[in-house]
Amino acid sequence: MEWLYCDFHIHTTWSDGSLTLKEVVELYGQSGFDVIAITDHLLDSNSQRQKIERSGRHFGIGAERYAEYRRELWKAARYAWETYNMLLLPGIELTNNTGKYHILALDNKEIVNPDLDVEEILREITQQGAVSVACHPFVRNHSGESPSEYLWSNMDRFATMFDAWEVANRDDLFNIIGLKKFHYVANSDFHEKRHLHSWKTLLRCAKNTEAVKEAIRKNDAVSIFLYRGGKIQ
Repeated sequence: MEWLYCDFHIHTTWSDGSLTLKEVVELYGQSGFDVIAITDHLLDSNSQRQKIERSGRHFGIGAERYAEYRRELWKAARYAWETYNMLLLPGIELTNNTGKYHILALDNKEIVNPDLDVEEILREITQQGAVSVACHPFVRNHSGESPSEYLWSNMDRFATMFDAWEVANRDDLFNIIGLKKFHYVANSDFHEKRHLHSWKTLLRCAKNTEAVKEAIRKNDAVSIFLYRGGKIQ
């Protein structure tokens, strides 16, 4: 069984990314990746209201566009598989800036309310057969921010509730995740083309959705690598 080259944290123009969904598929497919997850932002209602007051427009997907978003993800997933033999997992980043926690849901079947508390969100993700990932749990050098401060502050409490934690995000490594031996993945938090060159995940499993999810959950055949360009063979 071969190792799969993966990135489970990618944003498109559906939220705050600079590339369209198809452009992201082309970029990763032509680079030779095996598995990607598209995880555009779904913002909590209080933060969404503040965004509208400041800018006059919604941020991210929004509940009213979620069904359309899912249809586009499935269309892109078919194209990715047929064109590049690349698996695309539909996902979402539940972005609660009010409570200071960001959570990835990978292969969720329905919308999850980002206003829920962490335990409720994780319970909902599990019930949908999806995978939960704690996003960028510490201060990131590239932004100087810690948008998941609440997860960091309550790390031991949430340790085993998540299927995995980001041990690396873009160019940042969060050593404490490794030291505590949490289940882990590494992701790009992709927003623009240059972010392709960043930390990624290697999984040793079959190339299908259920095998990938189980490999993340078990976390016994996982590694990380720093991708710096070129075609993956």
